Amino acid sequence: MRRTHATLIAATLGGAAVLGGGCERTAGPSARPAVRETAREKPAMALTLTSRVFGPNETIPKRFTGDGSDFSPPLAWSARGLPEGTKELALICDDPDAPRPQPWVHWVLYKIRADCAGLSENIPRTETVNQPKGALQGKNSWGNFGYGGPAPPKGHGLHHYHFKLFALDTELDARPGLTKDELFSAMKGHVLATGELVGTYQR
Repeated sequence: MRRTHATLIAATLGGAAVLGGGCERTAGPSARPAVRETAREKPAMALTLTSRVFGPNETIPKRFTGDGSDFSPPLAWSARGLPEGTKELALICDDPDAPRPQPWVHWVLYKIRADCAGLSENIPRTETVNQPKGALQGKNSWGNFGYGGPAPPKGHGLHHYHFKLFALDTELDARPGLTKDELFSAMKGHVLATGELVGTYQR
């Protein structure tokens, strides 16, 4: 899918080998600054997010943008570093530098099982996915399911893409196609830990 609107968002979670099923179960560290936006009233624990294709505040490779293959990037975190009681994970990617009042949403993914420690690249743009099995995808700001890569307006400057991971203490009773706001409402009061990694891109 080509991007016709200004936005891109990416940050990745790597640093661990991702298995064929889209999940990775290798241990890793689990302490970094929490995301600025959470669905819990109390401060949550911090998770570490990494990617094998770019680091914090580094440029997102073209392959993972609207100017390239537009694949979702590989992400990783430590399953063993999740807080006790984690039942599910959720992921949101958005771009606060988009020329609009609210951040442009690039990806909404939830009902990720708690033993999953990463995502392989190029997750299909379907309501339900098998990588990781059983996960559901919501709608991005284009109104589509799945990931939509960075494609900011030419000459608009550097955009920052925030991947935010949430460890939840409950299994969400949710349907496919939730928006970012709907997912936040569903997660409210259930976030045990959060993590964020930011990637950049410009045209």
